[in-house]
Amino acid sequence: MMFFDREDAGRKLARALERLPDDALILGIPRGGVVVARAVADAADRPLDVLVVRKLGAPHNPELAIGAIGPNGVISLDEDVLRALQGVPPDYIEREAAAQMAEIERRMRLYRGDEPYPEVRDRCCVVVDDGIATGSTARAALRWLREAQARPVVLAVPVAPERAVHELEKEADRVVVLLSPPTFVAVGQWYARFDQVEDDEVVAALKRMP
Repeated sequence: MMFFDREDAGRKLARALERLPDDALILGIPRGGVVVARAVADAADRPLDVLVVRKLGAPHNPELAIGAIGPNGVISLDEDVLRALQGVPPDYIEREAAAQMAEIERRMRLYRGDEPYPEVRDRCCVVVDDGIATGSTARAALRWLREAQARPVVLAVPVAPERAVHELEKEADRVVVLLSPPTFVAVGQWYARFDQVEDDEVVAALKRMP
């Protein structure tokens, strides 16, 4: 199974989600997840917003996630990666978290302007991304929603490795994953088209009406 592009993945996710509560809120993780979430929101006829979480990169290898940080500053660390790296200095984690928190604030201003964030307490929230590699950013998003007392909390992604799915099932009330291959290299390998998504595309997707 392969997805043609993020919109195709979103339409397929919407079918798998079936009937959502009337008050359900679709939350895309930028950047690529917002494009998928737009297609989910359109197909399900539910509102769309953005949930900005950021990966914490490893020392000397920023593409390797040692964890993630959510919009409330809560840090979720990947203990397995930290052990494999034989420890990461706490002061490095503090600096990286501060840098990524500044980026979260920048993106929230860019994507949402001065619009107040929607109420999520006692509301069904569906977190959508274009795929999961380690699960760090999805975990941070789910924990933020838990702290904000959203319920139920649903995670919906087109593709994720088996190990990440099992871990994230502990964080969400429901996890919907269309493809969970035993051999996993990168999210992009399961898409025919997986172009880089820019900030202006995220802004356009958030503004576009169904």
